[in-house]
Amino acid sequence: MTRSFVSETLPLLPRLGPPPMSLRLSPPRLLAIAALITSLIILAFPPLAAGESHALALTVAAIGLWATGAVPEYLTALAFFTAAMLFKVAPAGVIFSGFESAALWLIFGGLVMGVAVKSTGLGERIAARLARLFGTSYCGVIAGVTLVGVALGFVMPSSMGRTILLMPIALSLADRFGFAPGSRGRTGVVLAAAFGCHIPTFAVLPANVPNVILIGASETLYGWAPSYGSYLLLHFPVLGLLKTAVMVPLIVWLWPDRPRPAAAVAPGPMRGEERWLAWLLAAALALWASDFLHHISPAWIGMAAALVLLWPGIGLVGRKAFSEQINYGSLFYVAGIMGLGALVDHSGLGARLAAAILEVLPLAPGHPATNFASLATLSTSVGLITTLPGVPAVLTPLAGEMARAADLPVQSVLMTQVLGFSNPLLPYLSAPLVVAMQLGAERLGPAQTLCAILAILTIVLLLPLDFLWWQLLGWL
Repeated sequence: MTRSFVSETLPLLPRLGPPPMSLRLSPPRLLAIAALITSLIILAFPPLAAGESHALALTVAAIGLWATGAVPEYLTALAFFTAAMLFKVAPAGVIFSGFESAALWLIFGGLVMGVAVKSTGLGERIAARLARLFGTSYCGVIAGVTLVGVALGFVMPSSMGRTILLMPIALSLADRFGFAPGSRGRTGVVLAAAFGCHIPTFAVLPANVPNVILIGASETLYGWAPSYGSYLLLHFPVLGLLKTAVMVPLIVWLWPDRPRPAAAVAPGPMRGEERWLAWLLAAALALWASDFLHHISPAWIGMAAALVLLWPGIGLVGRKAFSEQINYGSLFYVAGIMGLGALVDHSGLGARLAAAILEVLPLAPGHPATNFASLATLSTSVGLITTLPGVPAVLTPLAGEMARAADLPVQSVLMTQVLGFSNPLLPYLSAPLVVAMQLGAERLGPAQTLCAILAILTIVLLLPLDFLWWQLLGWL
């Protein structure tokens, strides 16, 4: 009877075919599994004190999952929050500090503004004007979007704000040139906006968060801060202009496409909602650009703009659009990255890593090239653990000791941090890059590819040129 039951029942059961694509062990998934196994080994054989080992294990697991993209980024963030609280790795104020960060609420405000730019048609109108300036070649489009992002770095103090403002316009531009979702051209436009807003602007003093942290910490600890002009002269020719000149053809080469521009149609007069949104964005941009006068955080300016857009009766972002078009997953992802950085700082892992690397760095008087390369390596390595804003927080207190070992002015050692945090090896190290790819509805894979290749080219080509430039200016 049993044999009869089995023979009759088995055909009714679904057959097990090959595992679905989501379950197959691709190289990123294998690397993620290796990271998880490593974190378990750290827990089983703790190399540090208990609290530090737990923090290290959680850091390795989170970085492994974020860097490989083996699971959705927001899911890794939720797992990070849950594990950190279950195992009491750090206080809740540290783990959830990202939700208290002004940057997170700037992102939220920007998401609302992005929905308004798209739904009112203002993005399409601006894209039409930009299209006439950029021409019809793919290289012209990528170069134009990148240069707009770089130019915004001189008037907007927040790379997150620049990303949020430019990305909806870039997407409208991609639509205008016939780059459908999933196409290489659309990926190239999103990358041009994301990287143009962020990477070259590390060479502009107030344009990015790590720059500001570095200047504030150096002034507090050493009583010195560079002027806007001296910082720009030291960093922008190579890390700004030349890096942009490398980045644009790299995007064109890696994601080639052919524009298929829509037939030019003369835009009609601006509708009332477009006009209101244009005035609101202009006011926000003016307030963002003049923060040195009123000292209001860009986040609260963005939140105020979002509040106006969401207010009943104004109608620029309705209840349905707010519920369906806001990407809340990106908020959890960014909060998770910020929480990880706070955990690394709270646990002392960042300082421990820097001190360990410092012991083996070949810093010595009379060897400027070796010292320059060593300090650039140090800041890049610390950024892999602490994320980019953590680099100046960890390394600035060590600058005096490093300056004595290399027989360099402490000002020169401080400025070498820019060499590292302006050259992220992976996109998860920089919240603006992550948010930009989320806003552009693109996977992180292309950003990872561009980060890695651009970092290699920077190390091989640009840093040697930068070393010569520093010597010419008398910084080494």
